[in-house]
Amino acid sequence: MSYVDILPAATPSNSAIHLNPKDNVVIARVPLEPGRRLLAAGGEIEVLEAVPAGHKVAITAIEAGAPVIRYGENIGRASRTIRPGEHVHVHNLAYEEISMSYEFPAADRPPAPPASSPSWRGYLREDGRAGTRNYIAVVAASNCAAHTVEAIARGYEGADLPQGVDGVVAFPHGEGCGHAIGPDTAQLQRVLWGILDHPNVSAAVVLGLGCEVNQIDHYLGAAAGSANRRERVVGLTLQESGGTRATVEAARRRIAKLIERAAEEKRVELPASKICLGLNCGGSDSFSGITANPALGWCSDRLAEVGATAVLAETPEIFGAEHLLVRRARNRAVAERLLEMIEKYRAYLRQFEGTSFDDNPSPGNKEGGLTNILEKSLGAVAKSGSSILNEVVDYAERISGPGFVFMNTPGYDPVSLTGLAAGGVNLIAFTTGRGSAIGFPTVPVVKIATNSAVFKRMRDNMDVNAGRIADGAASVEETGREIFELVLRAASGERTAAELNGHREFVPWRIGPVM
Repeated sequence: MSYVDILPAATPSNSAIHLNPKDNVVIARVPLEPGRRLLAAGGEIEVLEAVPAGHKVAITAIEAGAPVIRYGENIGRASRTIRPGEHVHVHNLAYEEISMSYEFPAADRPPAPPASSPSWRGYLREDGRAGTRNYIAVVAASNCAAHTVEAIARGYEGADLPQGVDGVVAFPHGEGCGHAIGPDTAQLQRVLWGILDHPNVSAAVVLGLGCEVNQIDHYLGAAAGSANRRERVVGLTLQESGGTRATVEAARRRIAKLIERAAEEKRVELPASKICLGLNCGGSDSFSGITANPALGWCSDRLAEVGATAVLAETPEIFGAEHLLVRRARNRAVAERLLEMIEKYRAYLRQFEGTSFDDNPSPGNKEGGLTNILEKSLGAVAKSGSSILNEVVDYAERISGPGFVFMNTPGYDPVSLTGLAAGGVNLIAFTTGRGSAIGFPTVPVVKIATNSAVFKRMRDNMDVNAGRIADGAASVEETGREIFELVLRAASGERTAAELNGHREFVPWRIGPVM
């Protein structure tokens, strides 16, 4: 199936999208053949070469060394003179790190009092947070316990669980031993505690081998958390339980009691302010910054308006657009914290020779029309809307909210989603232009397609078609409202495509070294 098969008939006036009056490029809405006439910026140009959908076309002459402008921002310099009507991409657009000037807030800008909000039905936890699901989690303390936690959870597949218990799910991973004691171990412990103490988790088992670096005692002692939550976390080791089979049986005996308790918990009516929505994108394309991300930004602003929380992530994918977020910071301290995260990530990259932020765009991103990280980031930050940036947290740190928050994570989807979940988001909204297939074990993930082609081609994986915006069939606000309403329904129990497909990706961020 091609774009031509599903999109409205192309005319000179709707074949390309001019995003900002300052832009010297337009975005092809459909594939353009040589000789096609385009009406843009009050004039007409002739397309000089084949241009794929989502890619850029110059609408003025751009001299070698001159900036190429998209979203009203510099996304790099022409590596040679570009004629009007030429395709603009990696062959003639050079990447460079742009020196930013920042507009810091002059004074503290507290959020406005929350507006009245719709309600949803969820699980109110003792600490005041709210669950959108009610799971029993079985979490490996290390790779040595990964096989066994999967065996434990597998025993409940297809089981007739009591109403209101969403399932018993495993969290296997390859970490937990061979770690240097310090930041690497501390980050893993923060991630795992965030999973054990998550509002979507009624109770949990943490399982270790017994001799690994990441000892289960860390999650069972008084320092781990509130007494109530500690009552809901059971610890076992294979060495003390008698090996794999004996541990599976021991865990099942403990889980039987945890299920009984979870079954007593019921959904209650809650305000939308209890929503904590993670914002992520993966397999982005050039339409991401035109359709799905701005629509999700509308939803994010609506959540902030009612006192809920929206959490933007993926530090590499704000690089080059951070000045836009600095401008929106609540105060200078929040702005400087954001810049600190970028510098921290820059230092992380310096450990690996020859690596830069521009390594982020994948081959699929580039095939979808995104030339470099600057262009990708400018579209990615649109997911956050226009609300005040209230808080900046490190990877997997507990999110307090409300309002718009930023979390330092990699751009790699499963690692980013893991950080968001560990920080406490109770849903995730995920935009994709290439069709990323991903979910999370205990957090519903709403998938939003940026173009109609991928929505129809991967219908089983998608929940919302934001491509209708580029088609001229819906506005950003209409699609944003559709996402907002779906978020409330998913929070109340409606299953997302990722859940129906059984996607349960979980990948903690390993800092290193491996010892």
